[in-house]
Amino acid sequence: MTNQRAVKLKPGDTVGILGGGQLGRMLALAAARLGLRSQVFSPDPESPAFDVVLHATCAEYADVEALELFANDVDVVTYEFENVPAAAAMVLAARRPVLPGRSALETTQDRLTEKDFVTSLGIGTAAYADVSSVASLREAILRIGLPAVLKTRRFGYDGKGQVIIRKADDLERVWAELGTKAAILEAFVPFEREISVVAARSADGQVECFDVTENEHSNHILKISRAPAAIPDELAEKARAIAARIATALDYVGVLAVEMFVVQGADGPTVLVNETAPRVHNSGHWTLDGASISQFEQHIRAIAGWPLGKPVRHGHVTMTNLIGDEINDYERWLTVPGATVHLYGKGAPRPGRKMGHVTEVAPLPPKSS
Repeated sequence: MTNQRAVKLKPGDTVGILGGGQLGRMLALAAARLGLRSQVFSPDPESPAFDVVLHATCAEYADVEALELFANDVDVVTYEFENVPAAAAMVLAARRPVLPGRSALETTQDRLTEKDFVTSLGIGTAAYADVSSVASLREAILRIGLPAVLKTRRFGYDGKGQVIIRKADDLERVWAELGTKAAILEAFVPFEREISVVAARSADGQVECFDVTENEHSNHILKISRAPAAIPDELAEKARAIAARIATALDYVGVLAVEMFVVQGADGPTVLVNETAPRVHNSGHWTLDGASISQFEQHIRAIAGWPLGKPVRHGHVTMTNLIGDEINDYERWLTVPGATVHLYGKGAPRPGRKMGHVTEVAPLPPKSS
């Protein structure tokens, strides 16, 4: 595999982005701001990221010839979603640096592997168990108790691939409807709030974390993020330290997000890690307008071998996702003082589809002299 530490791009070089959604679109825009070109690889001909790059490849991830041609045209490869097929990553990594590296993908693509990795670092998570059948599900429930959350080990996001199990539920039916033979059962966490930390790590080990973000979900989809989170400074520092420890242990290069629960412990509030996303993250969108450097620019800097920036938050920031038909109300948001509107250029709105977001920044009061 190409040595990730050898990457040192110069202005005019090309970043290859796997995935053509809004995250790929914003990565390409961030790269352009730094004088770098981007090329996007996506099987979806309607990919919104195609609109902002000069060159794009529309092909399946299993198309080895297309992957090889794509690799020949770029200097480094990154991705906007974590479920990149392992075979595609191998083909690309034999020709160009792929950042973050394949080992980070393999660890975070599987929820059980991810949980085992996080707990091996001495970091707290909800109690969990491997589940591969109805019989093992019953055994796991006896250990963990109910209610609990049953999740597919792979390919779940925005509430997909998971279900809450309660005492009256028919386990045979629940297992059949989940439609997998590889799952994980997690104890239900009575959390006070959900938070996340977006962190960037460079190849030389530098880590920079954005302010801890507090998140609200609607129908399992992120609706509102606020920065900073309304938690004690000591807890925020602990959350950032956890994200940095995970990034370092993964030998990670780029931006990742660590989602956490704030729970009450015997000695006061503490945090439990829920999931890790090895990519730029929806809860970090506030950084586009609310910080001195965005998560997207930070990711591009990291994979380019450039110095990371020190994020400075501009004020109290609120990011609101425009989901489904809410995009039709974009003109109202354009009239809100201090609001910045981001529309993703997607097609027709569908229920649950993220169509854009709005950032509102309340400036910090001036420092007294």
